[in-house]
Amino acid sequence: MLKVGITGQAGFVGTHLFNTLGLYPSEFDRVPFEDAFFQAPEALCSFVSKCDVIVHLAAVNRCESMQALYDTNVGLVRQLICALEKTGATPHVLFSSSTQEDRENLYGQSKRDGRKLLEEWAARHGAAFTGLVVPNVFGPFGRPFYNSFVPTFAHQLIRGEEPTIQVDADVRLIEVGSLCRTIVAAIRSPRGVRRLDVPCDLERKVTDVLGQFRLFKSLYAEQGVIPSLPDRNAVNLFNTFRSYLEPRAVKLVQHSDPRGTFIETIRLGCGGQVSFSTTLPGITRGNHFHTRKIERFTVIKGHARIQLRKVGTDEVLNFELSGDEPAYVDMPVWYTHNITNIGDDVLYTQFWINEWYDSADGDTFFETV
Repeated sequence: MLKVGITGQAGFVGTHLFNTLGLYPSEFDRVPFEDAFFQAPEALCSFVSKCDVIVHLAAVNRCESMQALYDTNVGLVRQLICALEKTGATPHVLFSSSTQEDRENLYGQSKRDGRKLLEEWAARHGAAFTGLVVPNVFGPFGRPFYNSFVPTFAHQLIRGEEPTIQVDADVRLIEVGSLCRTIVAAIRSPRGVRRLDVPCDLERKVTDVLGQFRLFKSLYAEQGVIPSLPDRNAVNLFNTFRSYLEPRAVKLVQHSDPRGTFIETIRLGCGGQVSFSTTLPGITRGNHFHTRKIERFTVIKGHARIQLRKVGTDEVLNFELSGDEPAYVDMPVWYTHNITNIGDDVLYTQFWINEWYDSADGDTFFETV
């Protein structure tokens, strides 16, 4: 079992990495770190002496004085090296640098110079070192106005504020979970002294991210619609956006008539909905067919008979379903169908419908099974 410590454990990436390592309790033993250790040399020495692996994430991203930012970041690296040399510890050190290394700004220079200092330490002592050159990181619970523009936009939109774009540049982004997986893989395979250029997950213009978040706000935050999420990057941006919403309970609209109730639980941005109904004993719902709609009936409680008949034929297919053994029947297009409660108790049925087209086109046509 590897003993892993994370400087900057309480930060955005540090918190995600600490929690990710906790998913592998038989492989990693997490050594707790506190920011105060940098103000207490003995505590820092005790920390490094316990670690087989140290992931150095502690750094300042923004500061009123760029020179102070540079001095702080390089100073933290020097303190870590001092503790390592004082204790004689030679753990595998991983350092989070930035793709801004090559830019002429003090933040990028602080990352580049910090990485080089740790490379020199590792070469002197025969230790393993991995210098991670990381794109812009986003993900759930990033700090607005600090980590990147991504959490800032989400935070502002949710609060009804209007984000400001300084430069509409193409930005290379990596989701924090993806970065954590890369770090875990690097921990598992130390390879001497190396620089590791971490690939981005996606590249977007700043305006594209803002436009995506505006859509999430309109569909999800205001209407409760799950937006269309065609790939992992869209899912990651969506999960990032909604992490800035306060958890809430949303009341559903209940439609009632003498047959029972009908409640829509999820509406999907890719088209369609998930809903459920209660049906009183002896009542039949349906007796219609669709020309394009994809539909599934699932009986979750009670006893039901589902009937289907292909339009233009007389043959009726009968399926009896019970909530004791939950099952579903899919409704083919051009098949008239219905569902009847044949039990003595209320029937609970879940419906999944995919309506990818404009419902105004007309798709549902009534005809008796």
